[in-house]
Formats: sequence, C-alpha cells, structure tokens
Amino acid sequence: MLVVTQFSSQTTSSGKCLNQRWYIASACEEEANHIAQATHLSPLLAQVLVNRGISNPEAAIAFLNPETQVLPSPLEDFPDLPLSLELLINAINQRQRIAICGDYDADGMTSTALLMRALRSLGAQVEYAIPSRMKEGYGINQRIVEEFYEEGVKLILTVDNGIAAHQPIAYARDLGLTVIVTDHHDLPPVLPPANAILNPKLIAETSPYHGLAGVGVAYVLAISLAQSLGKAQGLSNPLLELFTLGTIADLAPLTGVNRRWVRRGLQLLPRSKLAGVQALVQVSGLSGAKDLRPEAIGFRLGPRINAVGRLADPQIVIELLTTDDPGIALERAMQCEQINQQRQQLCEQIEREAIALCEEGRVNIEQDRVLLLVQPGWHHGVIGIVASRLVERYGVPVFIGTFEDEAETIPEKTDNSVQTSSMTRSAARIRGSARGIPEFHVFEALEFCKDWLEKHGGHRAAGGFTLQATNLEPFRARLREFAHQSLQLEHLKPLVEIDAQASLDQINFSLYAQIDALHPCGIANPEPVFWSANVCVCEQRMIGKGHLKLTIQDGLGGMGQKFQAIAWRWGSYYPLPHRLDIAYRLRASEWNGEVSIELELVGARLPVAAAAVELSPTIEFTYNNRAYTCCLSQNGNGKELRIHNGDGKVLIVQQGQRMGCLIKGWQDPLPVDVSKAPYSGIIKAALSALEYPA
Repeated sequence: MLVVTQFSSQTTSSGKCLNQRWYIASACEEEANHIAQATHLSPLLAQVLVNRGISNPEAAIAFLNPETQVLPSPLEDFPDLPLSLELLINAINQRQRIAICGDYDADGMTSTALLMRALRSLGAQVEYAIPSRMKEGYGINQRIVEEFYEEGVKLILTVDNGIAAHQPIAYARDLGLTVIVTDHHDLPPVLPPANAILNPKLIAETSPYHGLAGVGVAYVLAISLAQSLGKAQGLSNPLLELFTLGTIADLAPLTGVNRRWVRRGLQLLPRSKLAGVQALVQVSGLSGAKDLRPEAIGFRLGPRINAVGRLADPQIVIELLTTDDPGIALERAMQCEQINQQRQQLCEQIEREAIALCEEGRVNIEQDRVLLLVQPGWHHGVIGIVASRLVERYGVPVFIGTFEDEAETIPEKTDNSVQTSSMTRSAARIRGSARGIPEFHVFEALEFCKDWLEKHGGHRAAGGFTLQATNLEPFRARLREFAHQSLQLEHLKPLVEIDAQASLDQINFSLYAQIDALHPCGIANPEPVFWSANVCVCEQRMIGKGHLKLTIQDGLGGMGQKFQAIAWRWGSYYPLPHRLDIAYRLRASEWNGEVSIELELVGARLPVAAAAVELSPTIEFTYNNRAYTCCLSQNGNGKELRIHNGDGKVLIVQQGQRMGCLIKGWQDPLPVDVSKAPYSGIIKAALSALEYPA
C-alpha cells in the first residue's frame, strides 16, 4: 500500500506538478461537539472555531456576536490618548495649522484621508504631506519637518509612521513644534521624543485594540476627538468606511475591534455616501453588489489604491477619498484604474522573467533553500508583490532586487527600525524586498547578513534591504548559510493549511450560509479550508490567463453530486490526474440567475491510500555525493521507508518486500526491484542515517 503525503516536482508531459505540503488541523471532537450544540453550527464549522483558538461555547458565542462584547474605552487603553485630544483641541481652538505626515501604502493613504476629513469637519486648519516612495522612502523626514515649519505649522500628526523616526521628530521638537505620533509598527529600542504616542504595540496584548492597523489608530483618535467636541454625529460612518478599506488592505488581523468594526463597515461600503468610494466601487466592477466581503477589498479596491502609492503620486488617492465632488472622484478613480493596470503589467512581466530564471536552471532552489534574484530594470515599487507570488509558487523564502537609479539608497517600509552600516554613496546599489515562509524569519536572516548590507529592516514575514552590487555574492553566500540553518528540504514546498476533512455530500447551501457567521474572514481568521479524499476529476479545461475550470465528483462509485471548481493560476499543471485529494474553499457562483456552490481549489495531491504514523523524523543523508531525505513510517501494511531526492522523485519501500515503487510526478507508480543497484545502495545509506538495521 502506497503512502504519498506530498507531490513531487518531477516534470512530466502534463507540466510541472504541484509541489505542496499539507498541514491538516487535528480534530478535537469533544470541544467541537460542545460548540456545535451551543451555537447550532455544523460540526465542521465548530471544528474551524476550535482551530482558531476558540475552545468553549462562551467564547464561540462571543465570536459569532461581536457586537455583544463590552469594549473598554480607548481612553483607558491608550495612555497618551487624553493628552493627544487636549493638544488637538487646543490647536483647533487657537486656529493653529495642523499637518499630517502620511505614508504611500493603502493603510497610510486611508489614514491620511480619514484624519483630513475628520479634522476639516471639526474646524481645523489642516494639510498633509507624504514622502516620495522612490526618492525618500518610508516615514517622516527632515525635509518634511522643515517645510511644515516654514509654512507655519504648529502641530505635526504622523499616521502609519513615526515610531522609528527619532531624529526627524527630535528636530521638530527643537523647532518648537508639537508632535503626535500615531503608528502601529514594532517599537524601536528608544521611542521618539514626541509629545504623545499612540501605538497599539504600547498597550496590553489582551486589549481588543491591540491588532489595529495605522488607519485603526487614526480612527480611534478621530472618533474620540469628535466625541470630545460633541460633533460625532454624521462623521462616524464615513470614517468607518475608510477604516474598513485600510484595515483589510493592510492585512491587519480581523480580531478584536477590527472584526467588530470591519463587519459594520462592510455593510456600509456598497451604499457609501463618499463620492470617492462610490467611484472606486464603480471602476472596480462592484456596482450593484448587495454586500462586500473582505476579498472584494483585498482583490479589487485595495490594489487600485496601493498601485498609486507604488507607481504614482499618493495625492491622487487622498483627493479621491476626501472630495465630495462626483466628477473629481470619478476622474481620480479612473486614474487609479489606469495605474493599477500598469502595475498588473509590470508584475506579470517581472514574474515571467523571474520564473524563466528559475526554470532555465540558473538557480538551484533545493541547494540554496532560498531564492535570491537580482535583475536590472525591475520596478522597485512592485518587486515585493512579485516576491509574494514566487513564495506561493515555489514555497521558499524569496529575496528579489533591482538596481537603484538614484545615488542615495532608500529603505523600504518595515516593522522594525532600519538598520544601517557603513553607508557609502554609489550608483551601483541594489534595493530589494524579501518575503518568507513560516519556518524562516526574514528579519533574522537580514540581521545574519548585515555585514554585507547598507540598510535593512523588516519582521518575520517580510523585509527590505539595500546593498552595494559588489557585495551581492557574499550576501548570497551568507543568506544560503542562514537558510541551511533554518530549513529542511521538506520545508521547501508551498504550505496548505486545512481545517477539516469533508465529504462532498456535506457541501451544501446550509453549510455555505453558516460560514457567513464566521465573517469577516482574513488575517488571523482565514476562510475555512476543507479537504475531500479521492475525488474524481470528471472534466477540466483551461480558462482565462492560466486558470483551470473543473467538474469534481465524489470518487466512490462516481454517483455523488457534481461540483464546479476553479483553480486559479494552475494552468501549468494541466491536465490534472483523474483522481485526487483536494483542498478547497467554498464560493457562491451565479450564472443566468441561478446560484450554485463552487469549490475554489487551494491544494491537490495524489490520493493517500492509507494513513501513516511516522516512526522517525525526516533525516538528510548523502549517497554518491547526492543529497536525499528519508523517513520511516508505520501503516496498515507494516513499516515503510520513503526516500526523496532533489529532483522530486520518491522511492517507497515496504519492509520485507523486494519490490518497491518509484513515484515520478503525476505518472503512475513505477515498480522497481530494490534489491538491485542503485536502489539497494540508497536504501542502505538511508537506513544507516536513520540508525535502523538493514
């Protein structure tokens, strides 16, 4: 009996196979049954709640009904909020000029627009500035401070930045300016000398406000200020819409107050009273939608906002979100649309070139355990997006860079303060972005390589870096060293996280409707992912730009209900095998007025014929100067040895059997005589590595 838990990456006539590893959450039947009984949810969805850390009926009921929770006052949780309100009220009453320093991503731009709207409606004299992504990089800087001072500004308010800007803020204070920092990024060793700092990283982790993005901190400040002045009526809903846009686009966790407020905001957006949101919904093709889910913002509205910050002037977005003129709003929304199309073209071009470099054999991912690509002509503003796509495709940490056109290196926005070492000025400078996988800490990797970097910063999942081109190869070698310390070969596959197993006859409208109770789904509360075993792929065809459309049926006898399924960006795996284990989310599909349930595939593997219990960890070994991994497992037929090579082939041997199986991609298993070379030698080397008698 074969046990295959992962795909190989062997290239066959069917194209390059999916190369995934599945993590299936452990079933907790007792806890799930208690939650199901208390909430009347399907046991499948009760298990999903358990997977999200909700282990008892009381917590489940509170999660499903967030409006019933009693929130602490933000005045209690944010120590500097009362002082911030006092400073702003004094500035408004004294007609002092207030200036906002924002950021060029969706979070920073929605934060800026939110506070611009709020302060103007409250009678403040307010203006804003956003640093140039290409020329200055992230965060408030000395030039902005000087310009504000020369223009007569008395109070500076940072949004989505400032917590690491010690020098510019100290300079502003020396000039006699009042500074309020609102930010959500990680805290540096020394806080800046601002008059007041609002940052959820400074409050208790148990606080419902702890997961706020920059726009969330701005929202708390704006609403608290409006309430203090008795002018909150009529202002809350527009600000809540901007909060919702920025929170989802910034991938903030949808827990705590984020879950509660985003849920409200999603109800407002389809019938928004903001001219800019109406126009953005129109150009995004969402007009007429009865409701919006986070993915509509994440894949439709958010990218059109973010594209402007990546490639153009953020003023376009600020005007879009602050104007009340429908004509101006539509004009700005059309600009966002055009810039986003340019962004899509750039991403597709760079992604194609990057994949070509990988497929042509110029890099060896298994040997390096990290993907580092540097090419001239790639646009700085979009390489981070491409890095994320390459992580999805190859399942390895990705560091991608291009050459600076400017003499001065600019750091990318990060969650830690930027690290600097021996700065020099040179045109031969590389600027890059990094994206990681769960087992790989990006910022620690950059720290490990800092001797060869000029600037770097980041957090566990992402980061940015700059270096002299002459240091590229030493950087590559050091990065490879860190990757070998952090990663095993089995980690180098895209991870599919699955909540529970379901048979296809459990998939129906009742289950789909119950999933609504879990919304809004997103970061920290992902949409449920189910898996079904040994299904039949009845039909499949290519659609659009490299997507697959399939008809799926229960594999047991082929008599069950058929489902349509979509597999985004799986065109290179066409045709898929006739039988598969599949992992999927549920989607509603409407065609000619009829609504049906559709499966959105996120994973697929050759059917697992029998469950196996690992008897040993995965061990690396070499044979004839070639690297392999092996592990020993126990299934219904006894002990089984599995050996993987760097080309993605899997040799499977049952104890006491002369014949084994060699798995090559999607091809049928090939019987091999394991008593003969080269298999006999490889098996002896594997058993020796496992310290198991041959």
